[in-house]
Amino acid sequence: MSGHSKWATTHRQKELVDAKRGAIFTKLANVITIAARKGGDPNSNPSLRAAVDKGRAANMPKDNIERAIKKGTGELAGAQVEELLYEGILPPGIQVIVKCLTDNKNRSGSSVRHLFTKNGGAFGAVAWNFSQMGVIRIPNEEIKAKHLSNEDLELELIDQGVEDFQKEEEGISVYTEIKDLQKIKEFLEAKGLKIEQAEIESVSKEKIKAPEEDKEKLEKFFDELEDNEDVNDYYTNLI
Repeated sequence: MSGHSKWATTHRQKELVDAKRGAIFTKLANVITIAARKGGDPNSNPSLRAAVDKGRAANMPKDNIERAIKKGTGELAGAQVEELLYEGILPPGIQVIVKCLTDNKNRSGSSVRHLFTKNGGAFGAVAWNFSQMGVIRIPNEEIKAKHLSNEDLELELIDQGVEDFQKEEEGISVYTEIKDLQKIKEFLEAKGLKIEQAEIESVSKEKIKAPEEDKEKLEKFFDELEDNEDVNDYYTNLI
C-alpha cells in the first residue's frame, strides 16, 4: 500500500493545484486551532509546533496560521471545531483510525460510517493496537546528498534516544516519544537534513500486509477519506 503511505500523502499536499489549496488550508487551520487549545506557544506545545510546521510546509500564509492559533486560544471568535476519532475495520482485518476536525459531528460521523459500510467494513474498536508517537520522515535523497550512511545515522539516532526507526522505500521513518519530537527534528536539521514530515501520529503496534486482490478497493477507500471535507488524517495497521 505504498501508494497511500504517509510519504505519498505528503507529496500530494506539496503538489496541490490552486483549486484544492483553500480546502487544505482550512483543514490545516483546524489542526492548528485544536492544538492551540493546549497552549498558544509552539515552543512549549509539541502538538502546536508540529501543526504550525505542517502549515508552513504547505505554504500556508502566516496570517492564516496566526488566526488559527488565536481561535484556539480564544482570542478570536469562530465556529466551534471538534476533534473526533472514528475507529473501524475493513476486510480482511485492516484497522483504521480516522481523525475528523469538524463543526458538525453528525455530518462527519454519518459520512465516515458510510465510507466504511460501502467498502464492506464497519465501526469497531481498534485503538488498543495504536499508540501516539512522534514520527519524522527523512527522504533517501537527503541522506545521500549529505553523504550519510543509513547505519551511521541510525546509530546517532539511537544515541539521541529515539524509540524506533524503519527503512522504507522512500526513506527512513523515525519514531520518538512525543516530548522528544522537536528535539530529534532539530538534531536532524542541524545535520543539514531537510525533513519530509514531522508530526504526532497514531502508530499501530501490530501490522498486516494487504492482500493483492484487496489493494484496488483499499486505494479507493483511502482516496475517498482524503477527499472528505471533515477528515483531517487517518492511520492504519497496514505495512
